[in-house]
Amino acid sequence: MTEFDLIRRYFARATPNALLGIGDDAALLRPSEGHVLAVSSDMLVSGTHFFPDADPFLLGHKTLAVNLSDMAAMGATPRWATLAIALPDADEPWLEQFSAGFFALAQQQGVELVGGDTTRGPLNLCVTIIGEVPAQHALRRNGAQPDDEIWVSGSLGDAALALAHLHKRILLSESTFTSCAQALHQPQPRVALGLALRGIASSAIDISDGLLADLGHILDASLAGAEIGMASLPVSPAMQAYATTPAGTQCILSGGDDYELCFTAPAVRHAEIIGIGTRLSLRLTCIGKIVAGSDCIVHDAAGNRLHLGNGGYEHFR
Repeated sequence: MTEFDLIRRYFARATPNALLGIGDDAALLRPSEGHVLAVSSDMLVSGTHFFPDADPFLLGHKTLAVNLSDMAAMGATPRWATLAIALPDADEPWLEQFSAGFFALAQQQGVELVGGDTTRGPLNLCVTIIGEVPAQHALRRNGAQPDDEIWVSGSLGDAALALAHLHKRILLSESTFTSCAQALHQPQPRVALGLALRGIASSAIDISDGLLADLGHILDASLAGAEIGMASLPVSPAMQAYATTPAGTQCILSGGDDYELCFTAPAVRHAEIIGIGTRLSLRLTCIGKIVAGSDCIVHDAAGNRLHLGNGGYEHFR
C-alpha cells in the first residue's frame, strides 16, 4: 500500500465546510464572519503518552479528544483538523480501527479532517485543530480577578490512578481499574461547556498536566493567587477510597490526563454556572477562590494548609 492509498482509504472524507480539504498542497478555510481562529497542536508519542499496544480505536478517539479539550478551554467551536502520523508500517487492521475511533469523535463534534502527513517511523500522532470564536468571547488564562470563584468540571484523578495501576505503582480492583481506565483512554472533551461559559468565565484552562500545574498557569497569567479546599475537589466513586491516601492526593492534584476544564468566574455568576451544569448533565464544582498574591494554597478538611509542590507533568523534568 502506498502512502496515498493509505490516506485515501483511511483518512479522506468529505469536507463540506472547507473551501478545499485533503488532496492539495494545503487546505483552504474560511472562518465565519466576526470570528477569529483558535489553533492548537498536540503530539502523542508511543511509549510516552500511550502504551505501544494501546487499543487503536480508543487511541484514535484520544488523539482528537486532547485537541478538542484545548478548543473547549478557549470557548471555541472546533471546525477542522490536520493529522500528521508516523507509522512503523502500514498495518491495515490497526489503521481501520484508529481511523474509526478518530472519525467517530470527529463526526460527533462536527470536525473535518482537511490535511496532514504520513511517514514511516516510530509511532507518533500529531493533530493540529482549528476552531473559531467571536474575538470578544474567547476564554483566556489571564482574566482571573480576586474573589472570583474557581470551578472544575467532572471528576479529578481517575486517569492518573489508572495509569499508576498500569505502571504497577498501585494495585486496583478490576472494577475500579475498569472505571478509571475509561477516563484515561477515552476522555470526554468539554466543548459544550466551553461554549456555555462564553461571557461568564473570566479565565479557563483544560486540565491536562494536573490541577495544580494548570491552575498555576491561570494564576501566573492573571498575576493572582488562589485558595482551594482539598475536601471540595470532585472525585468519582472509584477514587473515593483513595482520595485521602498520598497516592490518591497526588493523582487528584497533580496526576494529569483529566481533560476537564478549570475556570474562574465572578461569584455573582454562581447560580448561572450551576444551571449550566444542570443543562449539560455535567458535574461542576466550586473548589475555591482567587486571592491576591501569587501562591496556590490548598487547605485540608480541617482548614490547615497542605505543603505541596506545584507538581504536574513536564516532559523535560
